[in-house]
Amino acid sequence: MLFFVFFIGFCFKAKAQNNFDNFFKPSDSLNKKRLNTVIVSEAIVGSATLIALNQAWYADYPRSDFHFINDNAEWLQMDKAGHVFSAYHLGSFGANALKWSGADKKSQLLYGSTLGLTFLTAVEVFDGFSANWGASLGDVAANVSGTALFVSQELLWDEQRIVPKFSFHTTPYASARPNVLGSSFSEQILKDYNGQTYWLSANIHSFFKSSKVVPKWLNVAVGYGAEGMITGKDEFVNTVFLPSDKRYRQFYLSLDVDLTKIETKSHFIKTILTVFNTIKIPAPTFEIKGLGETKFHWVYF
Repeated sequence: MLFFVFFIGFCFKAKAQNNFDNFFKPSDSLNKKRLNTVIVSEAIVGSATLIALNQAWYADYPRSDFHFINDNAEWLQMDKAGHVFSAYHLGSFGANALKWSGADKKSQLLYGSTLGLTFLTAVEVFDGFSANWGASLGDVAANVSGTALFVSQELLWDEQRIVPKFSFHTTPYASARPNVLGSSFSEQILKDYNGQTYWLSANIHSFFKSSKVVPKWLNVAVGYGAEGMITGKDEFVNTVFLPSDKRYRQFYLSLDVDLTKIETKSHFIKTILTVFNTIKIPAPTFEIKGLGETKFHWVYF
């Protein structure tokens, strides 16, 4: 009798786990319930985020007529790299959400992959009506580039062979202007461009599918970063501590892992791996500094 109870319990647990995993499995055909869930969820989350952003970022500053600014020379274009990264991955999320609902490929690309472009364009409108900022054509171009990177690969290869990724390490520059570059680790990840690195990570096997030597998960990544930045441009800032008075670019070459190529039958694990595939795996890295110096990192974050 005890064995029978355990057996029934095991069957219910297995069924529950199977139902949980099936929830993350993309539908084979259009599932209107899932589609409605995607549309409503994105509308609610997007609207709530914009409202919160408006209250936290813009509400305390004066408004103005809509205007543009030219900030293309600021932060050695690190902010533009961030826009490419954000537009790409928001678009990837939008397309995968529609794929999960069973929507066709055309809908995934037309309505899903433009999610990032739509959201970030709304943010640019907020900037344009703020007296302290302004809409940036450079930001718009970066947003379009990130969306185009995703869409073009789907049209050309029906897969994502080159994925933008992100890595971060703390720097001493934030302590010089914590109000601008961040006073906590979470703020510095978003604000301290000196510690950010943006990568284009290419899956080698995707370009050599007949190869039995190259692991399916192995990537090679090229990265871009910059240091020596206390302000957007070269303005003088009266600070007690300046780690450097030279602003310079950094270029990187490294190995990486495509987490989506790791084989698993679990759709839940596939989803988790897709989410974490936005982050560059720490690995040995060769660095070329814009000042002409080179450096090898055994492990670079």
